[in-house]
Amino acid sequence: MSGLNPRIMSFVAIGDSFTEGMNDLGPDGALRGWADRLAEMLAVQEPRVRYANLSVRGKLLRQIVAEQVPAAVSMVEQAGPSEALVSIAGGGNDLLRPSGDPDTLASQFDAAAAALRATGCRVLVFTGFDPLAFRLMALLRGKIAAYNMHLRAIADHRGCDLVDLWGMRSLTMPSAWSSDRLHLNSGSHRLVAERAAAVLGVPRAGAGGAAGNGAGAPPPIVWTPAVPEAKAANRAAWLAARREDYQWARESFVPWISRRIRGASSGDGRSAKRPDLLPVLPPPGQPG
Repeated sequence: MSGLNPRIMSFVAIGDSFTEGMNDLGPDGALRGWADRLAEMLAVQEPRVRYANLSVRGKLLRQIVAEQVPAAVSMVEQAGPSEALVSIAGGGNDLLRPSGDPDTLASQFDAAAAALRATGCRVLVFTGFDPLAFRLMALLRGKIAAYNMHLRAIADHRGCDLVDLWGMRSLTMPSAWSSDRLHLNSGSHRLVAERAAAVLGVPRAGAGGAAGNGAGAPPPIVWTPAVPEAKAANRAAWLAARREDYQWARESFVPWISRRIRGASSGDGRSAKRPDLLPVLPPPGQPG
């Protein structure tokens, strides 16, 4: 469906922290994220568009399928499937666990995509990121790549639009991520919104920043001469990186492990930030 631009009158976003908009804070302190930014772009094109965001941080894919997909289907059927868009992204929290199996996740995701497409709405699917930015996350690269191949096949088979996050090379840089190394920063949420808009054929104006190419430039290859000064600089950089690793482990990784041991989730007790289809307000700091 890429390149098409049928009228979108309703947009329902489902998923986990990626879609909730973790670590992308607006001037009012509320989470924005790529989905809010995309909704703002849709509203520029069609001011009557309504938007709901059912995503909750920490959710596993089976929880998204069981809890959010039926709610999205109900909203779409009431709003009118022919002019509805549903985005679905999930599975990342599963892949962080040793038990996360790409084949099992693909079966769950396919069931969700089938249920959404059966309504007649347009469905937007996201692949996983290429986790090259940080050494520990890069250990999951094979599992994520296998899952992505499933997602591409599902999107093709079910007739879904696909946003290839793996191909956004700017997101492989540490500077694209927030300090917890699990969530994008504001600039990267904007880039994802712009990439999603391009896939949908929606103009990128109103995304909360200047339009970009979404993909980002490939990371440059830097050749370091083997001279004493360069070796010293490399040593200093290595030590600085290890200090950052230690700080991250203490502030983010250890609490995450503690929740896993307790069987807890960062989303426990939380509800969707935007549970109803409502008109889209102008971006924070912009007049209505």
